[in-house]
Amino acid sequence: MKIRWVWLGIAMLALWGFTVPPQEAQAAKDIKIGFIDAYSGPASVYSNDVADAFQLQADKVNAAGGLFGRKIVVLKKDSKFKVDLSLGHAKEYIMREEVDVLAGTISSSVSLAVSALAEKEKIPFFVTFAKTEAITGEQGHRYVFGLAENTAMAGGAAAAVLAKRPYKKYWIAGDDYEYGHAIAKAIWDKLKAAKPDVELMGETWWKVGEPDFTPYITAIRSAKPDMVLLATGGRNNVPFLKAARATGFSEAVPFWLHTATELSTLRPLGAEAPEGVMGTSNYHFFYPETPANQAFVKEFRAAYNRYPAVGALYGYLAARYIIEGYQKAGAVDKEKLIDAVEGMTVESPVGPVTLRAYDHQAMLPMFLGVTAKDPKYPDFLIAKDIVMIPAADLVPSVEEVKASRKAK
Repeated sequence: MKIRWVWLGIAMLALWGFTVPPQEAQAAKDIKIGFIDAYSGPASVYSNDVADAFQLQADKVNAAGGLFGRKIVVLKKDSKFKVDLSLGHAKEYIMREEVDVLAGTISSSVSLAVSALAEKEKIPFFVTFAKTEAITGEQGHRYVFGLAENTAMAGGAAAAVLAKRPYKKYWIAGDDYEYGHAIAKAIWDKLKAAKPDVELMGETWWKVGEPDFTPYITAIRSAKPDMVLLATGGRNNVPFLKAARATGFSEAVPFWLHTATELSTLRPLGAEAPEGVMGTSNYHFFYPETPANQAFVKEFRAAYNRYPAVGALYGYLAARYIIEGYQKAGAVDKEKLIDAVEGMTVESPVGPVTLRAYDHQAMLPMFLGVTAKDPKYPDFLIAKDIVMIPAADLVPSVEEVKASRKAK
């Protein structure tokens, strides 16, 4: 008899219009952000700051009740710099975890592979560290966003400064993979256009993860270039700088290396990092000396007991675009999120940063400086003689991006 009354009650509720809300409408369902990145090996010194800064922003939102009453959950899977493994992680996130957003990747090849999958599955993908211009350029699409500077921006920043220096004979050396060749081409093309009389004496390419740079350094030094353009990525930056210091290369030959002045690169080297190396970065915890940056540094150090590196800026930006994008959209909806963040400007430790509407490229400034010791920071070198180059002077125009996509 009791069972009959239960079923009768359910039937009456249905007649009155009381139905169980669909899963998307349940306030208890988490908003899931699926990160894929290099959380082991040398590149982890860059990737961990991304996830930690993102988590810090998510924790603040969750402590205030979440977004629309829903908690932001950050998931992490290690890419190990492998495309097939990363694609497997991405598919698992989409099919099993039903994540709302994909994020991460420091490897350019991994980012491009996951980007193609994100386009196919129609899920937003915020690339937080990979730097190939192709991400938002020729292989860009509605579902991918580039939050780091791309190779065109880094190369343009270096070329703008080097064109004013007396160097004429150049050598290019770097990692034999997509990022290495992309950033080398970007800087050389822009340098050659700005200063036509420069000469490329030769090129040297080694495999990613190369254990011994001494033979390459010896060959480059014997060629006697005026300046060397180093096109190494996250896994080889620290080992190369160690070798440059140990072999005396950094004292004998001036060279530029993107991120050479960045904390993620300099912190592992400690006081033994080579001085006088020219480098570029989007962020320094000590520069600019603005209230926004100082507050960011204070908050990050309180949470993790270390200074934030450039990855923390990218993680912060990803979190702010997603959080403020959902708030603007008024719902946790993939397509509405994309519409909301296109052209969005958020405040950041380096000032306002706009996510350009057409190609979804973050308009970040670049800071070029040289490595130097500072008594304030005895445990590592920092950047000195910093020159700031605005994003508008570096980012390819919308017309150039459109042309590259048509040529694909």
